[in-house]
Amino acid sequence: MPVTVRLGKAVEKRLDALAKLTGRTKTFYIRQALEEKLDDLEDLYTAEQRLEQTEGERWSLDQLERGDDLEG
Repeated sequence: MPVTVRLGKAVEKRLDALAKLTGRTKTFYIRQALEEKLDDLEDLYTAEQRLEQTEGERWSLDQLERGDDLEG
């Protein structure tokens, strides 16, 4: 599916340079970046939805790493 995207000049220059340096197409890197970012966004959305649906106490990573008394 063709999609049109407008890039800022700085991003376009970086993309051109990377494509020339590696011999790959700009399309290759745009597709790769989009796929990776979509994975991240889907994971984030899923996590946020689960947090909204989950009731009960929550602990921070710091609390877990310190071994705080999480039961009480």
